[in-house]
Amino acid sequence: MRLTEPTPWSADRFELGEGARWVDERLILVDLLAGRLLETTGDEPGPLRELRRLDAPLGAVAPVAGAAGDWLAAVGTGVALLTGADGYRPVADLESGNAAPARMNDAVADPHGRFWAGSMAQDTTPGAGTLYRIARDGVPVPAVTGLTITNGPAFDAEGCTMYLADTARGEVDRFTVDPPTGGLSGREPFLRLAAEEGAPDGMTVDAAGHLWVALWGGYAVRRYRPDGSLERELRLPVAQPTSVCLGGPQLRRLFITSAHYGLATRGPLDGALLAIDVDVAGTPARAVDPFERPS
Repeated sequence: MRLTEPTPWSADRFELGEGARWVDERLILVDLLAGRLLETTGDEPGPLRELRRLDAPLGAVAPVAGAAGDWLAAVGTGVALLTGADGYRPVADLESGNAAPARMNDAVADPHGRFWAGSMAQDTTPGAGTLYRIARDGVPVPAVTGLTITNGPAFDAEGCTMYLADTARGEVDRFTVDPPTGGLSGREPFLRLAAEEGAPDGMTVDAAGHLWVALWGGYAVRRYRPDGSLERELRLPVAQPTSVCLGGPQLRRLFITSAHYGLATRGPLDGALLAIDVDVAGTPARAVDPFERPS
């Protein structure tokens, strides 16, 4: 089955669908505000299967290397290890001491096994968000501060370049990553979007090194070349695309989560998971290294 138009992949409509990742030949995503971790195959549309349900917002997860079924999760105000059917082990409480009530948002593993998790204030207080880096020692390091709504990051295949979105500001910045340490340098503007274009939300880098960006409020997903020029735009039947993932057959099926959160008037597909086939491949989600010493 080839998908030439954005196609609903299930009957679900999420208040805030997020965190789409391709893991072990299946699509993983979250129902963020409901704390649900879900999966589906990339072969044909059908019901989503619930893997876990937590009593806190679940921003995104990454698989743990060598531990099938275990996930490192950006959840509530920190990071936790989800094991087995219902195991839950806190790793770090990152935001409970924030002056403004805060929660974790997007998160991803880089090609070197580190976990990067971003936060935001619940009331989107400007500058209250942080991007944290967690390596195998389990110690969180504030890597980028002064953010408002942290989304991404997205890494190239070598893990030497990182893209980071601040949705509230309509900005995506690019960083150089030191592979052995995860240290960041060379921060530079990559995208600066006008409000009418939509705001950059979830992102992924494809096998050709181009950046795909979900545009919250923009009814679209865009693909940008490494020089920042626009390569294509896919118009969508949803107002608020939230994350993008390349998976499915030959890793050429683009999955797009969306949200109906905050919409005064909802269209029939707002909050849907969509899929469309494209002519470029992605890469599977990276796994995080097992922790030597969870804290």
